[in-house]
Amino acid sequence: MIDKRVKNAKEAIEGIQDGMTLMLGGFGLCGIPENSINALVESDVKDLTCISNNAGVDDFGLGLLLHKRQIKKMISSYVGENAEFERQMLSGELDVELTPQGTLAEKCRAAQAGIPAFYTPAGYGTEIAEGKEVKEFKGKPHILEHAFDADFSIVKAWKGDHAGNLIFKGSARNFNHPMAGAGKITIAEVEELVEPGELDPNEIHIPGIMVQRIFQGEKFEKRIEQRTVRTKE
Repeated sequence: MIDKRVKNAKEAIEGIQDGMTLMLGGFGLCGIPENSINALVESDVKDLTCISNNAGVDDFGLGLLLHKRQIKKMISSYVGENAEFERQMLSGELDVELTPQGTLAEKCRAAQAGIPAFYTPAGYGTEIAEGKEVKEFKGKPHILEHAFDADFSIVKAWKGDHAGNLIFKGSARNFNHPMAGAGKITIAEVEELVEPGELDPNEIHIPGIMVQRIFQGEKFEKRIEQRTVRTKE
């Protein structure tokens, strides 16, 4: 069995260079690869194209890369709670490709499955469809979308083993699952790294063949984007 462990996030991101395209898992702040993002910030790599559901918040996750102007282009489904993301987009400092969330997920999954392109009705009749091929299926127009072509996929899982088998937890599964294996190299940071054979095969979400590097993260903050509490009676 191939041991895919690396020591830490710094070793995991080796080979990421200026101008590369990265997929980064998570949904808002849920399930983002915190350690890997921090390592990218420290590396000073720049001119990145980042594919992620959104860019989190100003002072955490991808927001840290935005503040250091390390991201050239964001491909996301919405701006979210990140004021700096919004400012850079409106000022023209950042190239932003807003993509319907289902299309974004399918462009990841298609890359993961080796499917080059697919047709979807989402976005037809809007700016999303400009310049794209259109075909009708059962009388309904669909636009052609191409699968992503990313250099690295960086995901975060709850548990993993030395061979790269992964288990996600709750909402953290959302974009981490379709991004694992969708890049040329997949990096997985996990909360708990166990010995081969300790994971129940029936509970594994991503098989190790889709992962090239794995490490156990540390000091996960797991922030909450919007905290709503009931008034104490």
